[in-house]
Amino acid sequence: MSHKSLILSLAMAASGTAVAADHPVHWGYEGASGPEHWGEIDPNFRICSSGKNQSPVDLTHIVDSNLPPIGFHYAPGGSDEVNNGHTIQINYEAGSGITVDGHDYALKQFHFHTPSENHINGKEYPMEAHLVHADADGNLAVIAVMFEEGAENGALAEPWSVIPDHADQSVHLAHKASAEGLLPENRDYYRFNGSLTTPPCTEGVVWLVMKEPVAASHDQISKFSEIMGHPNNRPIQRLNARVVID
Repeated sequence: MSHKSLILSLAMAASGTAVAADHPVHWGYEGASGPEHWGEIDPNFRICSSGKNQSPVDLTHIVDSNLPPIGFHYAPGGSDEVNNGHTIQINYEAGSGITVDGHDYALKQFHFHTPSENHINGKEYPMEAHLVHADADGNLAVIAVMFEEGAENGALAEPWSVIPDHADQSVHLAHKASAEGLLPENRDYYRFNGSLTTPPCTEGVVWLVMKEPVAASHDQISKFSEIMGHPNNRPIQRLNARVVID
């Protein structure tokens, strides 16, 4: 498999059960297969323990650099909802994406973690969405959206009504889910360089974390948490020499 094909495969299967179709490796969030052991499970996962630019992080000591706005080009396109045993993931049809510094990335899928993986100035949120994008060369950019408990989230209402409650189940959504509906009204963001938060923990990922959280109801957050059966957040990683900018 080429480097480009592998990265695009990871973008589609982030939080999935395999590095590649012919080499499934079991990993999880607890016990001997938990995050502290990911680097030992498989040679392809070594960077999970040795990497210096790993995600998630606590976004602190932020440097003001007047970041340009992200160009969002989203249309409803979430067609298939998958429970892959590590998260609930909604795969997106072609045609939606973002522009960052004049560079285009296509939206591939979005998925969820509870509690949040990234923290903002030490604050953990009850849930976080990751909108995973890839450019034409397979380079990844992830939009992270924090959820706080409040009003029901309309963008989650239909996907959550048919949410697959067992691993390796999927459903085709009757109405295409909207990634735009997950975004806050204020699109200001933090940026840092990081990695996938699941094995193989590949680095070189551009992280774009929305400053403003969005709301989801207690029942919506609890439903996701109960279906997962355990937290599915990787612990905070060291920033090392990286800078978080806004």
